Amino acid sequence: MKLQTCLRAMTIGAAMLFAFAAQAEGTMKLGFITVTSGPLKGPGEPAIAAVEIAVEEINTAGGVNGKQIEIIKFDSASDPKQAALAARTLAKDNGVLAIIGPFSSGEAAVAFNVAEREKIVMISNASSAPGLTDGKEWAWRLTEGEGKQFARLLKTLNKLDYPRKTAEIVYVSDERVANIVGTKLYPALLKNFNIEHGEPVAITYKSFDVAPQIAGIVEKNPDLVAVAGLPENAAKTIRELKRQGYKGRMIGSQIFSDPNILELFGDQAEGTTFIAGFHKDSSPAATAFTEKFMAENERRGIHKLGAHHTDAQSYDSVYLLAQAMREGGVTGDPDKLAAERDIIRQKLTGIRFSGILGNNICFVGRDAELPGYVIQIKDGKWTKLDEWAADDCPDS
Repeated sequence: MKLQTCLRAMTIGAAMLFAFAAQAEGTMKLGFITVTSGPLKGPGEPAIAAVEIAVEEINTAGGVNGKQIEIIKFDSASDPKQAALAARTLAKDNGVLAIIGPFSSGEAAVAFNVAEREKIVMISNASSAPGLTDGKEWAWRLTEGEGKQFARLLKTLNKLDYPRKTAEIVYVSDERVANIVGTKLYPALLKNFNIEHGEPVAITYKSFDVAPQIAGIVEKNPDLVAVAGLPENAAKTIRELKRQGYKGRMIGSQIFSDPNILELFGDQAEGTTFIAGFHKDSSPAATAFTEKFMAENERRGIHKLGAHHTDAQSYDSVYLLAQAMREGGVTGDPDKLAAERDIIRQKLTGIRFSGILGNNICFVGRDAELPGYVIQIKDGKWTKLDEWAADDCPDS
């Protein structure tokens, strides 16, 4: 009897030891809605390296609360419906603690609703259309809004007293964020700054020949042409403006502020002025990240001239979630999944975070307050013209 009791105790002890070991060996699972196909593949795919660099750094330093971070990726194919499927799959089937992404405003507008239903934190690494997190509890953005960033650019034009009496607007109508920026934000902000402008001119993502639309703008010869489009389409517009002899200043918000525009825009880029949410020389950490990011993407066959602000936001999103999990004592135990998802949400509320985007970053509502850098292409180089510090957040 004593032998049986002893054997039973040993069996229970071994089972408990095995369960403890299995739990100790578990990972902190984070979902990542990536873009490796579709129209947003160009600006979106490099962010995978940014996320994986952050994960490697954190894991090498010991992980979070003694556990390694594991990233589970799902390609949205630049499609809002696919982004919603990604969110459901990562939350329900993969049991992740939180989700980074999706990339675009169109995807976030749909996927954020899934995050609300599943009660899981989702941090978009790129979407910047206004109002996407309004009324949400679980949707966050480590991004800065296009309106605030473009207003900073216009303030710089005022401060430097550049010609700015008249402007025209060109936007890509079938890109969600470009459509909103071109038809709503640009007109309202130009009006606020007493800059006269005409009716916004639409082009489409698949436009082969934009010469007719651009000809009308060149004929008016405005001081400024405000372009709303992702890098490839912005490049198409800017090259055509220059080809037709436009001599004024081309400006834009952060949606086309990818360092690769130096090649995309070509010789026609000179003088183009825009706002960016990240600058590689803003800190030693930002410089180190940029060098590592470029090398890693080159190894993967992706050519980059620098890190886009969305790449920096992707990198910092991992560190932000790691801080929330660390401060909340998150264990990654599958039996505590719902509770630990809520802990992450609670810890993000009122959080202060320092990363390559800046120091003491905070959130108003669920949108981050980030710095802005006014960039001018001069002598074929990405040149900082002005800098705006992040706004502070009221104490929560």
